[in-house]
Amino acid sequence: MPSIPYEQLFENSAKWAASLTKNDPTYFERLASEQKPDYLYIGCSDSRVPANEIMGVEPGDVFVHRNIANVVVHTDLNVGSVIEYAVAHLGVKHIIVCGHYNCGGVQAAMQPRDLGLLNPWLRNIRDVYRMHEKELEAIPDEKRRYERLIEFNVIEQCMNVIKTAVVQRSYLHHGGPIVHGWVFDLAKGKLVDLNIDFEASLKSVQRLYNLGAELSSTH
Repeated sequence: MPSIPYEQLFENSAKWAASLTKNDPTYFERLASEQKPDYLYIGCSDSRVPANEIMGVEPGDVFVHRNIANVVVHTDLNVGSVIEYAVAHLGVKHIIVCGHYNCGGVQAAMQPRDLGLLNPWLRNIRDVYRMHEKELEAIPDEKRRYERLIEFNVIEQCMNVIKTAVVQRSYLHHGGPIVHGWVFDLAKGKLVDLNIDFEASLKSVQRLYNLGAELSSTH
């Protein structure tokens, strides 16, 4: 893709704003008043996967958190704060973890190389590989093995979201949010739903991670 001059970014922004207010002069006034998104999107920082565009939604419709390889780590205060705010204060109805094929972060995690500061972050994905090593090693095609690891990474990050107290507590009291796992196919411009069974996944972790019930009994 051609490089965009820095100065042009402001011109592009002005044209974008003008296109939205052409038919609705109060568009930004309403947008500035509040946000009540139904969706929290946790995705990869990759520049080719913009959350709003691939979902076909407008500003204000989706609360977004992005990091390398869409990882949800319980010791990461950034993603933890986003989930807490989205669920407890915004009242989102759905949480989507979205990976994508051709993910550089996942590809880097598959390589036995010292990547400096990235090592502890990518270790989370290497742990996913270890958890599913038998199935992954049985896939002879390297590209398909890589894609399958991307899918497994999304599934495991969804499980990490489900393990959080705020999600379990909200689901116990309000019946939501529901957690979903997606992969975006860059080559086809297509979203793939991994069809995660949220209720079954929640039940599968509740023996050790049943935080919602414990917390509800103390309030």
